[in-house]
Amino acid sequence: MSDTLDVARPQTDLRLRPLTPLLGAEVWGVDLSRALDQPTVRRIRQALLDHKVLVFREQAIDDEQQIAFTRTFGRPTPAHPIKNGLRAAPQIMENVLTRDGAEYGSFDLDVDHPLRPAVRPRGRVGWHIDITFVANPTSITLLRGIEIPDAGGDTLFVNLEALYESLSPPLRGWLDTLQAIHVRDDAAVGRPPKPRDDGREPGPFAALHPLVRVHPETGKKHLFLATGFTKAIHGLRPRESAALLDYLNDELAGRADLQARVRWNEGDLVVWDNRAVAHAGPIDPKYIQGERIVHRTTVEGDLPTGPDGFVSRSLHGELFNTLD
Repeated sequence: MSDTLDVARPQTDLRLRPLTPLLGAEVWGVDLSRALDQPTVRRIRQALLDHKVLVFREQAIDDEQQIAFTRTFGRPTPAHPIKNGLRAAPQIMENVLTRDGAEYGSFDLDVDHPLRPAVRPRGRVGWHIDITFVANPTSITLLRGIEIPDAGGDTLFVNLEALYESLSPPLRGWLDTLQAIHVRDDAAVGRPPKPRDDGREPGPFAALHPLVRVHPETGKKHLFLATGFTKAIHGLRPRESAALLDYLNDELAGRADLQARVRWNEGDLVVWDNRAVAHAGPIDPKYIQGERIVHRTTVEGDLPTGPDGFVSRSLHGELFNTLD
């Protein structure tokens, strides 16, 4: 009898502390260095669907344990479709601010890079959903603080479901019928990628996605928008497309009431539903004193589906594979 009760009852004292009424929660009472029982795993997965961003504080885990926890949400992917992961752990993408700071800089045409595409830069850059330039973006992202500065390097999140619901019904009805082209071509902006260790092509990538996505687990609608990667609305003229994207990107970045801000500490692990939130971070890299190192893992995703039944498809490049 006691064995049956042990299986059914959580072995951890999981506690949630919401970050805001609409988005995010801190998680306490869970030690991710130990194997989790199934009731606890189910509570964590449900909490992620409910809150969309979970912050596990004070976790003393290593890369192997982060990968093991990643598997509770699905099959891990390689570190990135373009960048290589760590040699010892190809699932881990390491971001080092002092080494990779150029990633957060401008892609604009300038005298040092006169052959870059001369496009009108959009404001509010930095907000994105991970890896939307492939047809099957990752579903869950896990990011762990390895070395964190005394101040700065925070990450912002926005609730894409609430953002969609805040729009007028006529506008939502129109957006439900639209698709957007998402692109990443590092070579075109003067940053040719290094060869991938697994032999796969490191780009360019392009995909056609619904502008509104139906969440595959909750069935709820949310905007599917990645500033900087969402280049055009399929079927609209260039000025129409630019005007609509400018408006949606301004809403994405400007709705503080729909956002949550995560302040990092070393050992924190942040998990977010990449299907339901967009994020921006680090939001202040040029002001940070000291180093910022984070390790990221991601979970296999599916082909997004729109309210009208449109299913995402690749325009250039292959689907994002998994390692398991």
